[in-house]
Amino acid sequence: AGLYFKITRVEWLLLVVSSGGVLTAELFNTAVESVLDYMEKKHDLNVRIAKDVAAGGVLITALVSVIVGLIIFAPYVLDLAFSL
Repeated sequence: AGLYFKITRVEWLLLVVSSGGVLTAELFNTAVESVLDYMEKKHDLNVRIAKDVAAGGVLITALVSVIVGLIIFAPYVLDLAFSL
């Protein structure tokens, strides 16, 4: 979509940083879950909470990334829709 709409360098930068943030959050989440699984073999409420919080961080990062995408692409899509 960025190539199609010929978005600006700043918009590309925001998309790349936003996407990279989601991937980084997912890597941290995987690391947290792996360490907790290694340290605590039995089910523990604190481990579950820590895993849920790490997963929540990924979710929030992904939602912010979606908002960034909407802010960037909505004007282009609306211009295209109204020009038809």
